Amino acid sequence: MKSILTLAISLATMASWAQQSESKERIIHNDPAKYRELSAVHAGAGKMGFTQLVGRNDLSTNFLYLHSGVIQPKSGIGHHFHHSIEEMYILLDGEAEFTVNGRTSTLKGPVAVPCKLGDAHAIYNSSDKPLKWLNYAVSERKAQGDAFDLGDTREGAEIDKVPVFVSYEFTKDKLRADNHPYLGNGVLARRAFGPEVFRTSWNSVDHLVIPAGKSVGPRQLEGIEEVYYVLKGEGKLSIDGVTNEIAADDAFTGLLGESISLENTGADDLELLVIGVSVSADKSANYSGGSPEPIAMALQMDFVVSLENAAAFEKMYHSIYVPAMLVQDGYLSSKLLRLFPEEQAKGIEAEPTAFNYQIQISFDTEENRMKWVASPQHQIAWPAASQLAESYKWRGYDVMGEDDQR
Repeated sequence: MKSILTLAISLATMASWAQQSESKERIIHNDPAKYRELSAVHAGAGKMGFTQLVGRNDLSTNFLYLHSGVIQPKSGIGHHFHHSIEEMYILLDGEAEFTVNGRTSTLKGPVAVPCKLGDAHAIYNSSDKPLKWLNYAVSERKAQGDAFDLGDTREGAEIDKVPVFVSYEFTKDKLRADNHPYLGNGVLARRAFGPEVFRTSWNSVDHLVIPAGKSVGPRQLEGIEEVYYVLKGEGKLSIDGVTNEIAADDAFTGLLGESISLENTGADDLELLVIGVSVSADKSANYSGGSPEPIAMALQMDFVVSLENAAAFEKMYHSIYVPAMLVQDGYLSSKLLRLFPEEQAKGIEAEPTAFNYQIQISFDTEENRMKWVASPQHQIAWPAASQLAESYKWRGYDVMGEDDQR
């Protein structure tokens, strides 16, 4: 008994170490010593140091990358645009000339500039000091990106005193102690950019400050994944109860469904940039438990249709049933389902049934469905369906949740 207990404790300890190691591996330190040198980035001027901190396969969402680097004096990223990705440039220190759609202004760091889908953009360091830089990207399609260079370094560009593009300065006077999702006494935060700024599944850009001795969470990530960058300070990160230390210039990720906690263990503020990416193109989708009230209704109608009537039944659905419902108030959607062939059904151990077709229809309310039943169009559509079937039955449901990705 003692040896079994010792083995169980040993296995549990090993599992805990493995989980802690996996969590720690997701904390990537931004180390300039590991940068590689690039020249003429997007046909830009001069040179820059470059590394990737988070990549396209590190999250399940359409987050594409977090790049970091140092832009050398009289160097930059040339004027270019993307057809299918959105970026955000972060200048961590110094000042640089930002260009969006051919208009250029000088901004001082720390500052963020979103580059929306199709917007041409560039950054140029006209100073005599290196600049520390981050670049985030989210794509329309998982792991896919593109770029089109305009052959313009933006050296000597005309400068607008007032920027004509969106930017966010990381100053503490804009932060608030309430009206933000980061629960914790004394925690300050502000949403720099919301989902309306972007056309991809980029959901949010948050600026978070945790004062000394304070903490945040646990926060469970529902419907989003997050990418964090520690701007200043030091602390502890807990992912699903596994804790590791974090410090300035660390990047890490929070994955869908994980519970994230942050604690400031230093003497100064722990300051972070938090990027949220929605799991769905529908950024308004509710993943936090839905509504206690039905959001719609659905009717399932099962049919036994003979082999000789099968083609006519499928044609009837497309040519008669759907057109008849499209003109009804409150009609939402419908589906025609055909049962798997017998061998395929056996392969998945499906429940045997005599019904081989199903039509599912959905209306916003049962009242509107009943109006459809009483309509002249129903008097044509229903006989067209039922006369092709040997038998049929139906069931009604309240729709309590949905995930329609169309």
